[in-house]
Amino acid sequence: MAAAADNLWLLLCGAILMFMHVGFAMVECGTCRARNASDALIKNMLSLCVGTLGWWSFGWGFATGSLFQDFIGTSGFFGSDLLKVGSGQSLKATISCDDGVCPTKMAVWFFSWGFCTTACTIVSGAVLERAKSSSYSVYTFFMTAFVYPVIVAWTWSDGWLASLFDVGYTDFAGSCIVHVSGGMGALVGTVLLGPRLHRFHPAHAVAFEPHNLPFLVLGTLFLWVGWFAFNAGSTLSLHTRETATLAAQVAVNTALAGSSGGTSVFFLRLVVKKKYDLAGLCNGILAGVVSVTAGCANMNAGSALAAAVVGGLVFEAFSALLKRMHIDDPVDASAVHLACGIWGTIAATLFDWGKGFEYYHGQYGWTCLPAAPSNDLQPPCIAGIVGTALAAQVVLILCVLVWTGFWSFVIIKLLAVAAGLRVQEGTEQAGLDAADYAHKNAYALEERESPDSWRVLSS
Repeated sequence: MAAAADNLWLLLCGAILMFMHVGFAMVECGTCRARNASDALIKNMLSLCVGTLGWWSFGWGFATGSLFQDFIGTSGFFGSDLLKVGSGQSLKATISCDDGVCPTKMAVWFFSWGFCTTACTIVSGAVLERAKSSSYSVYTFFMTAFVYPVIVAWTWSDGWLASLFDVGYTDFAGSCIVHVSGGMGALVGTVLLGPRLHRFHPAHAVAFEPHNLPFLVLGTLFLWVGWFAFNAGSTLSLHTRETATLAAQVAVNTALAGSSGGTSVFFLRLVVKKKYDLAGLCNGILAGVVSVTAGCANMNAGSALAAAVVGGLVFEAFSALLKRMHIDDPVDASAVHLACGIWGTIAATLFDWGKGFEYYHGQYGWTCLPAAPSNDLQPPCIAGIVGTALAAQVVLILCVLVWTGFWSFVIIKLLAVAAGLRVQEGTEQAGLDAADYAHKNAYALEERESPDSWRVLSS
């Protein structure tokens, strides 16, 4: 029953997590200009399809296989370890019940697949309206097959960062592992591509506003729904009272974080602009949930609310900085995921629900970091290690930034030289949909069914 409950939990959360891709597609499609809507949608579909192949072929093995020097996996490629031959040559799923967690590897692969493709999809929003979809799909493969999986090997697969400074990192559902890695790839991509034509010319400012606000709102709500599975599902188990209660706590924190992050950005922009800003509200919601993703299982509800409010301010400041530097990120992917992911990783330690700054819970959830094993049924808590835990978080952030930044730079530069990454200026001016896509217009039914066309059909 325990194994069945845990597998059902991961399969359900993995399926709901899939809706995050609907959210990303709607947000990016609604944010770009109408003439590039098909391009935004196909990049999201390619992220999912190509990313799945990358995760299955090499990513899962590099992330979870037998670790070489606690750095990178060396087995399990092409799904070779998901099933094993049992007695009578029948196939049996491998099941682990270590620490009371009993999912099959298949279920873990399915749930982890959503995390991997999410990290890659973050990048697609930053390169909208000027990157070739074919070249972007190549980047997607390397991101999901190698770059992101190695970070997983260091962390969630008990690699070298898991016991750093004898405390280890704290990133329950991926503020750093998923969002900082994706956000860093997004920043590198948008910097190397350069801004869209006329993006920062004052006379063209209105042309770059989101063209479809209903899509933007729908996408944000889909992402928020997916985030409940993203965060709560990271318990990886639901068959005990403790893990079920922790999943509920995580869900409450995720709800409060989105609400408080969105509200903080909404009122900040209302004060500054004297106008309601729907796009800011949507990004504030996402900034809030990114800000608690690392610490949603080791902070109470009030702390999650506070962390998300600060996350909204971090998003707003970083977004303004990028615009001032003429770095063109159409959906503010790097502001939401990179900046708030860094803040969320730090907040997981600052808002830890241990006793003041004396005891630290971190990745242990309900219990504090225990002292060395003893004959006691409940070993005493280790005191005075919050500073060490904070140092471990900083090292985690730096490692993810350097690893993802370096490989994103190398891959994108090689693609730019070998295949070309940015579309030609004429194509960008006319719109990518008209130049590169079989379906030339994502909307404008009235143009295809104009009075003249009806006369031609009737004749």
